[in-house]
Amino acid sequence: MTDLSPVRRALISVSDKTGLVDLGKALEGMGIEILSTGGSAKALRDAGVSVKDVSEVTNFPEMMDGRVKTLHPMVHGGLLALRDNDDHVAAMNEHGIGAIDLLVVNLYPFEAALARGADYDEMIENIDIGGPAMIRAAAKNHGFVTTIVDVEDYGALLDELKTNDGATTYAFRQRQAQIAYARTGAYDAAVSGWMAGAIGEASPRRRVVAGELKQVMRYGENPHQDAAFYVDGSAREGVATAVQHQGKELSYNNINDTDAAFELVAEFDPADGPAVAVIKHANPSGVARGATLLDAYKKAFDCDRTSAFGGIVALNQPLDVDTAREITQIFTEVVIAPGASDEAKEIFAAKKNLRLLTTAGLPDPLIGSQTIRQVAGGYLFQNKDNGHIGLDDLKVVTKKAPTDEQLKDLLFAWKVAKHVKSNAIVYVKDGATVGVGAGQMSRLDSSTIAATKAGRMAAELGLSESPAIGSAVASDAFFPFPDGLLEAAAAGATCVIQPGGSMRDDEVIKAADEAGLAMVFTGMRHFRH
Repeated sequence: MTDLSPVRRALISVSDKTGLVDLGKALEGMGIEILSTGGSAKALRDAGVSVKDVSEVTNFPEMMDGRVKTLHPMVHGGLLALRDNDDHVAAMNEHGIGAIDLLVVNLYPFEAALARGADYDEMIENIDIGGPAMIRAAAKNHGFVTTIVDVEDYGALLDELKTNDGATTYAFRQRQAQIAYARTGAYDAAVSGWMAGAIGEASPRRRVVAGELKQVMRYGENPHQDAAFYVDGSAREGVATAVQHQGKELSYNNINDTDAAFELVAEFDPADGPAVAVIKHANPSGVARGATLLDAYKKAFDCDRTSAFGGIVALNQPLDVDTAREITQIFTEVVIAPGASDEAKEIFAAKKNLRLLTTAGLPDPLIGSQTIRQVAGGYLFQNKDNGHIGLDDLKVVTKKAPTDEQLKDLLFAWKVAKHVKSNAIVYVKDGATVGVGAGQMSRLDSSTIAATKAGRMAAELGLSESPAIGSAVASDAFFPFPDGLLEAAAAGATCVIQPGGSMRDDEVIKAADEAGLAMVFTGMRHFRH
């Protein structure tokens, strides 16, 4: 094997015809013989490029609706033969096998079929067989063969050939081989993942996850950590599919926080009115509904003005000019919304460090997906928490039942608590958070912090009393002791929503009755670690 490997013969078989004709013409112009199949051969021939059908090389016609065309020794021998191995060369000469120096293949659009919800039979027909087999063969033999699997690498290939007088370097072939194996690995991951779901296999023996690089970041959570953003190709609306209109690239922390913000605000149906969530370090500093987006934003901001500085703002309706103008009054990292008016974009244009992201809609909070967390030696997989509680699911456990208005605030608080790091306590009044306690080691501490924040808010806004007085309180998991609940009562809360299920539920219910609280159980918890 030498560093430079000349390309005299290429095999092209692609599903995505983007750039195919230009590539074919360029290769022909360099004197490279082109073999091809089916639609690729036709497209090249129609454009005036000289092409030899693979069937002419194999002396075997394409058959079975194209399922069998390249699975033949004349193809795989040409890809796998070691040019510096005398036995391989002798076998090639004996059987008339011509070397294939360049393979250009992209696969059947399985992922696209999956994204559009194709049925089982169509998915099966979109599983490529010959393509991955050729790619793996060519990539294995990268000492001599160049493998191209992505349209975006056509330009790099042509530059490489021009620079090296029709040859490619070993380093280039190595890089393309790595890309090729990653592509077939991702393809197989998509197929196996789809099939597991199709047959109802919740925990398959082997699970593979793949992603496509979208962005290399300056650093991760901290400057000494390398990081990159990969997308999985799913159609879920969010930070991965959003359009960025302005500002510098999103950081690792920006993406994490923006995802948390948008998933939270999506809990609130736009048909029920505007809602806004302000996020800091993946926790909500304020969430509110309002008569308008501006009203909702102001109420969310007023929950914790200090934490809102440098935060992420998510809206459940398209950004309007009045809300945009208000948001720009303080430093905000990112705003994400299902659309934005031209006037709102103009307001933001003056803030070069503010990123505006828009999506085509909101993610559906009821649709499940997978969450993944790495631990030493492995991964934890689980379904995304898409648990939903409605009025009919609530069980009143105290002597006093909540009023209709209290029930609205309780359900609002419950939706927010689902998106707060455990242990989570959320105080809500009139459709807005007034205190949030997140991520503490004890529920009592979270309750105390939330109440303290509410008191701080009263002082900052010049209110005569803490907005926690008369509030509804949500706890993401049961109160193991009455202390956290009594802390909320001392802060002025009048009603509580929690999962229940503690061995001391009777003791907690008794404490709630003695404090004059109304309390409901959901039967569902929302740990978020």
